[in-house]
Amino acid sequence: MKTDLFESDHELFRHTVRGFVERHVIAKMEKWDADRLIDRETWLAAGHQGLLGLAVPEEFGGPGETDYRFRVAIQTEIARVGASALQSGFSTNDDIVLNYLLRHADSDQRARWLPGFVTGETIGAIAMTEPGAGSDLRAAQTTAVREGQEWVINGSKTFITSGMLADLVIVFAVTDRDLGSRGFSLFVVEDGTPGFTRGRKLDKVGLHAQDTAELFFDNVRVPQANLLGEVGGGFAYLMQSLPLERLGIGIAAQVSAEAVFDWTLDYVKDRRAFGKHIGEFQGLGFTLAELQTAIEVSRAYIDRCVREYNSGTLTAVDAAKAKLWATELQGKVIDAGVQMHGGYGYMMEYPVAKAYIDARIQRIYGGTNEIMKEIIHRDLMRS
Repeated sequence: MKTDLFESDHELFRHTVRGFVERHVIAKMEKWDADRLIDRETWLAAGHQGLLGLAVPEEFGGPGETDYRFRVAIQTEIARVGASALQSGFSTNDDIVLNYLLRHADSDQRARWLPGFVTGETIGAIAMTEPGAGSDLRAAQTTAVREGQEWVINGSKTFITSGMLADLVIVFAVTDRDLGSRGFSLFVVEDGTPGFTRGRKLDKVGLHAQDTAELFFDNVRVPQANLLGEVGGGFAYLMQSLPLERLGIGIAAQVSAEAVFDWTLDYVKDRRAFGKHIGEFQGLGFTLAELQTAIEVSRAYIDRCVREYNSGTLTAVDAAKAKLWATELQGKVIDAGVQMHGGYGYMMEYPVAKAYIDARIQRIYGGTNEIMKEIIHRDLMRS
């Protein structure tokens, strides 16, 4: 059973994305991994091709396209070649950073920051996680203190996606500890601001091409004009935006699982042992049957979530379910794929091996899967 999510316009767009991937991605992937960085030329090429900043309104240079199915088309085509780091970078820009700006930036901020998200000239990051505060954001220690018409930010963040390349960073900071969840605010810190420095480019298990960094804020002064939204609104803003971030992770997991399954099926149809193709052995055949069934059932739920997001009715709980289920399934499919490839599945020249190390973070970032279970559990107890 194939997905019925896409219509003709989405399929035409997929063709455009596929052309971009073939011209600008496949030949660069090994170099990106070696450099631990995706070059800016690729971002600019994506912008030129119309693949970035889809939801940016026309008045700021974007297409104003809010149908999230076009983003799914991008994720699908990037997953086909196993470019998970690029997918992560694009999703951080469009599904997370840009989403915050579209929701909460005022007219002046929109004019300053949105055009670059369309052209690929602006790479953004979101700085929430700290050395002692991951899924528990209320434990954040980074502070922002008002001094006249400026805010002074002090603290550090870690595991920040696109942290090395970012031209602007949305920083989650404490503005009044006594106010509890109303004591956090969001600030935009731009590259070159005095006191804002980047630490190590972190050496990760997977997603090698996705630059991930430590960020430090030492008496960083930003003007009042760089406050994003209202003072004290930061925590609520995060809660509003997390469903899309988690849906994006779930979609990335789903399309990755589909791609790895296809690679594996091709391999077992070609590889021979004991006089026949290994896919003909019942043990492998039953596993393939189970995985394909799970993938198709999962796709139906993911597609429904995309439609719910488009209609504005996707709940945080349903997004948590999508993230939990699809990332767990992704792990099972990739693990089985490695096993069916045998020794070759452990060789980095095979895309299934790269998928194996790239996928592990999916069950951690965006809120660990244990947190997803807690969100679902709490909802059950309220109903």
